[in-house]
Order: sequence, then structure tokens, then C-alpha cells
Amino acid sequence: MLHTDVAELLAAAGIVDVDVDEAVADGHVRSSAYQRVVSVIASLRSRDRDRAIVATILRDPDEMASKTAVVALVDEIARKTAGPAEFRRWSAALLPETDRLRTAAFRDFIHRRVHDWLLRLSIEDGHVPTPAELARATAWMQRLLAERSTSPEVLTLLAESAHTRKTRNIARNRAGIRPRR
Repeated sequence: MLHTDVAELLAAAGIVDVDVDEAVADGHVRSSAYQRVVSVIASLRSRDRDRAIVATILRDPDEMASKTAVVALVDEIARKTAGPAEFRRWSAALLPETDRLRTAAFRDFIHRRVHDWLLRLSIEDGHVPTPAELARATAWMQRLLAERSTSPEVLTLLAESAHTRKTRNIARNRAGIRPRR
């Protein structure tokens, strides 16, 4: 089954320079192949095959490699999406496939990543999050927001309550807030 899945994924992405037998035998080669597949699939205009691709990747017995590939796809699609509504529809169709993962922490990680991107996309769309919404974001997303957000309100919230001191300092500096003495 793994051999067939890897061969089908590579064919779907038009990748012909990966030896399927080697990828099946070597998890590192397979993981690298998945990253290439995800990159090709994410670059396509149509999102119609994403769920099937994710389902196939998640059948891999190496859950770390499959989780990593799915997270890479989530990240790439989020960066290219037109807004939070579009990303919410796309991720809602995809998330049920994560139930294939036996490791709850991997399922949770993917769900948190989707939540983080929904928050960022909604902020980019003009939404100012509540302190509670911002507190539910991961430290990774809070830092990304501190580094890239142009919203003074978001930067002020992050400067006051981000999970890490480094992120609070980045937000404070970008918002032009003087430290309290």
C-alpha cells in the first residue's frame, strides 16, 4: 500500500526523479518527496485534490513525516488564500482527514496551526482580536503577528500580553511603545 501511495503522490505532482522503492525504504527520502509533492500541489489553482492528497499522505506509517507534510500544505495554502472565509472552507474539508493520525498531539498541532492561520487571516482582513483570541494563538503565531502585523491595535495587544518576552518586545518596538519604568 505504501509503495502505491508514494507512486501515486509523485505521479499526481509530476515528480519523476524520485525512486519510489528508495522512498518506501528510506523515511528521509519519502519525507523529502512529500515536501516536494506538497509544494507542487499548493502551487496549483485548483484545491479539488487536496483532501485526497492529504488522506494519502496521512496513511504513511511515519506519522511525523506525514504530519510535517500536512502542516507544510496548511502553511502554503494559508499564505496564498484570499482571506479567512476561503481558508476556513478549505481547512474544514481537510481537517477530518487528520483523524487518521493515531497520535493526538499531531492532530492537535494541525488543528492549532489552522486556528493560528485563521486568526492571522482575519487580522489581515481588518479584525482586531480580543485579548482572549490572541491568548489562544500559539507563541509561533504571536511572534509572526508581532513581526508582520501593521495594526497598531494588534501590536499593542501583543506588547501587553504575548506569551514570550521576546514577542512582547518586538511588538512594543514596532508599535513605538516606550517601556514602562
